[in-house]
Amino acid sequence: MFARMTTAETKLEWIDRFIKIYEESIVPAAKQQKGYCGAYFMVDRKTGKLVSITMWDCEEDALDNEKSHYYQEQLVKVMNIMTKPPIREGYEVVVQA
Repeated sequence: MFARMTTAETKLEWIDRFIKIYEESIVPAAKQQKGYCGAYFMVDRKTGKLVSITMWDCEEDALDNEKSHYYQEQLVKVMNIMTKPPIREGYEVVVQA
C-alpha cells in the first residue's frame, strides 16, 4: 500500500468551504481512480493547516493518476482558497493496525 500526503494552508474562515469541496468533489473523483483505497482529511481550526492523506494499492497507482493529471485537476478546485502552495509527499505504508 502507498500513501500520498498533501499539506496546505487556508484562512480560518475558509476551512468549512475547503471541507465541502473535499467531500463533495475531490473524494468522488478519487473513488474513480485505479487503486484508490481511501482518504483522510484533517484540519487544524486554530492555524488553518490542512492535511490530506489518500491511500493507494501501490506507488504505481498513485503515480499513474498524477500522470493522467487527476491530481492536478483536484488541486485546481482549491487553489484559490489556499494561502500557501501545497506540499506533496509519498510514503510506503509498512504497518497498518
